[in-house]
Amino acid sequence: MVNVKTLFLFRISFDKIRKMKKILPLLLVLLVVFLIGKAFLTYTNFEKDLNNFDQENSIYLYLTGDVMLNRVVEYSIKKKKNWKWPFLKIKDDLDKADVLFGNLESQISDKGYNVGSKYSFRAEPEAIETLLYADFDILSLANNHSVDYTKQALEDSLKRLEKEDIKTVGVGQNENQAYSFKIIKRKGNKIAFLAYSNFNSYARAKEGLFGTAYINWDNLDRIEKDIEKAKKESDIVVVSLHAGVEYAKEPSSFQKEFSQKAIEAGADIIAGHHPHVSQRDEKYKDGWIFYSLGNFLFDQSFSRETSLAKVGVVEIVNGKIKNVTSTTYFINNSFQLEPLN
Repeated sequence: MVNVKTLFLFRISFDKIRKMKKILPLLLVLLVVFLIGKAFLTYTNFEKDLNNFDQENSIYLYLTGDVMLNRVVEYSIKKKKNWKWPFLKIKDDLDKADVLFGNLESQISDKGYNVGSKYSFRAEPEAIETLLYADFDILSLANNHSVDYTKQALEDSLKRLEKEDIKTVGVGQNENQAYSFKIIKRKGNKIAFLAYSNFNSYARAKEGLFGTAYINWDNLDRIEKDIEKAKKESDIVVVSLHAGVEYAKEPSSFQKEFSQKAIEAGADIIAGHHPHVSQRDEKYKDGWIFYSLGNFLFDQSFSRETSLAKVGVVEIVNGKIKNVTSTTYFINNSFQLEPLN
């Protein structure tokens, strides 16, 4: 016979179970909400960490055109008694670049002599202060003005630049050096630079002979091996080309053939110059081509086209190109760059 106490306890337990059944769905809902919330917070923190990682490893590469610090540009700088003069108004913009590249058309030297052309350029040794103020990281010395004051001035310029930690490409003590790449590392990103000139075959570097990285139709195939070597040692390959026709609005057949061939060989960016005016840009396969960036600092104020300074802006994140754009500045009559309104 069941006693009264046992029945009473059984009744209490049964009532508890019924109450538990009523609140169990609520508990399950609360548990699900808790788990979802925790998962969301975890994902948010992960996304935040990922974004921070991207920002920490994100850099900007700025590509500029022809830089000439002689003639009227030099006169204007001396008149202002300030070698920083040309870049004072855009210094804040230039400071946003993690890597700044350009093509130097006036060698920094007091050596050599004028080879005879009325368009021969050579800048005084003090002009290096202008380049340092702009904070150039690397310059191509391979162009049609490389040896305006003989190879002696070119070699002297190279030494002066590298003494100030400005890297140079497109020249060297021999063929191997002239056609070799230079690497710049920033925040874990490795960028290789190569530079070529389609002018002055007599200045070409050879075995045991100082000179430039001359390129034409006859030796165009060599860029494939040059780029392949650079690609193995870097994340991004930038190839500089000095070629084309002065003041031409469209790239020449050589500019197009070289640029496309370079991209097909593994180059990521082509930075062109020499025409002194900006030419079109284009996406080609997996790369980007700036056929001509025009002048960056020059005393050609006779037209608006030659007074516009295009800058290629390349965003690189974790060793890959994320975005490619450009911005343009104006070279005023005092040969100072200013934002284009």
